[in-house]
Amino acid sequence: MKGRWAEDLALSHLEKRGYRLVARNRRTPFGEIDLWMKQGRVHVFVEVKQRRGPRYGHPAEAITQTKRHRMRRSALFLLGRDDLPVRFEAVLVYGTPKAYRIEVLPIDEF
Repeated sequence: MKGRWAEDLALSHLEKRGYRLVARNRRTPFGEIDLWMKQGRVHVFVEVKQRRGPRYGHPAEAITQTKRHRMRRSALFLLGRDDLPVRFEAVLVYGTPKAYRIEVLPIDEF
């Protein structure tokens, strides 16, 4: 998988910050969740985006309103209920496996 290194890096980055992996690359009828994590009692659904450099655009540009909506529906599908604490985040990876920078951003409220 082409972007697997960025996803591995994002997972490691989040685990070092106290997140715990629940599932990875979970497919639902609405799309795929890259990383399903927990931080304390909060379920955190994570989209990982990677770009080699500015020539290829900002990774956050790929997280469209449609993508956010699909993430929300996928999270509800996976949880099976809507009364649990949930947060959506994006891990943006800039660069290559040899030289990179990571940024973690909350995804706007759905």
